[in-house]
Amino acid sequence: MGDAVSSLVAFIVAISILVAVHEYGHYIVGRWMGMKVLRFSIGFGKPLWTRIGAGEDRTEYCISAIPLGGYVRFLDSREADIEPRDEGRAFNQKSIPARIAVLLAGPMFNFLFAILAYWMLFVYGIPTLRPAIGEVEPGSYAAEAGLREGDRIIAVGSVTTDNWESALVNMLDQMVASGNVQLRLQNESGSQRSATINVGNDATRLTEPGMLFDGLGFAPWQPPAVVGEVTAGGAADAGGLQEGDQIVRIDDLPIRNFADLRTVVSERANADVVIEVERGTERLTLDVRLGATERDGVMVGQLGVAAKANTQDYFYLRKFGPLESIAHANERMWQTAVFTLRMLGRMVTGDVSIKNISGPINIAQFAGASAQAGVGNFLGFLAIVSISLGVLNLLPLPVLDGGQIVYQLVEWLKGSPMSERAQILGQQVGIFALLLLMSFAFYNDIARLLG
Repeated sequence: MGDAVSSLVAFIVAISILVAVHEYGHYIVGRWMGMKVLRFSIGFGKPLWTRIGAGEDRTEYCISAIPLGGYVRFLDSREADIEPRDEGRAFNQKSIPARIAVLLAGPMFNFLFAILAYWMLFVYGIPTLRPAIGEVEPGSYAAEAGLREGDRIIAVGSVTTDNWESALVNMLDQMVASGNVQLRLQNESGSQRSATINVGNDATRLTEPGMLFDGLGFAPWQPPAVVGEVTAGGAADAGGLQEGDQIVRIDDLPIRNFADLRTVVSERANADVVIEVERGTERLTLDVRLGATERDGVMVGQLGVAAKANTQDYFYLRKFGPLESIAHANERMWQTAVFTLRMLGRMVTGDVSIKNISGPINIAQFAGASAQAGVGNFLGFLAIVSISLGVLNLLPLPVLDGGQIVYQLVEWLKGSPMSERAQILGQQVGIFALLLLMSFAFYNDIARLLG
């Protein structure tokens, strides 16, 4: 119940922030263009809070009951008569370039928000895991390609990769395009070789959520839970753990790597646990009382150990100076936007599974998990969703900004607005497409919940 509530709160916060950014783009550019704003609403439906702005425009600022979007309502002579003092300030009375600028501003502000978020992450530093191969399943695509545990992926095709995000994006791109993934690998001794994973016609299935690693037959490398350092006076020190111990079990839960160790320990703040370790040829059982520390307002368990020093070859802090981070943030935003658009196109053609479409339930779960993982993770989540929101709104559907831009371009070319009948037909097609998209999203959410 607690996780559901925290996920819901995180979802509402995330959507409210991103919708506010998007609608503020429309609002502020509209104001710059001299348009009169009647209402700025975060959410739909009945207003829960309203404030009337100062000045002669008396714009209504609202927070409404349904937190799944928002809107900016401009004065429009097609909807009501205009007072003489407001002549020329209606949306439809402005030039077509001005209208297009206002429509583009929402998605553009979403992209700018993502750039700002990535800039903050790069300046602060992002803990990054290099793309290295963990356990390889015998008989799998990965095994047939000759991948071995400990191999590091240094390039996918012609793209050099030093982190898993870059590696996965390019692996998916190649796999969907040709059914082959060309890798440049480096083993633990430093020798390099090429390998090709051939999935043939199985690419679409492997694009289903959570299927890539299982389908290809390997796991990302994680450091084994071998103690490299024991914090003096900490829980591990008091419980008798020593440098070089390999933790294999906590309270009957298997510990395969340091990621497992962090997960199990963090959920047991101030708890008494039984830890099994391998020390040389011996297997020991130790009674340990875990410590606790506060992380983003939540108490998490603490053992007081660090991984062995050689794991620094796999982990690094991706960090840049303030000016350098601007270029990296722009690059990250652009790559993510292009990848999102490409995947959407491939869903339409059937090359990528439509199970990747997520609805509010799945987004809420991701929002909750990222919020619990820390501010940096939540900020990264916001950046990705903000980019997705920007890309989706640029699609040429009449109910979205992209569709409205198409209307303006048609009017510009023909010298007069589209007929009311054509606009209504376009709206109906757009609403149908949007309802179809939402149906897939809700179906996928429910399917994931039911396992």
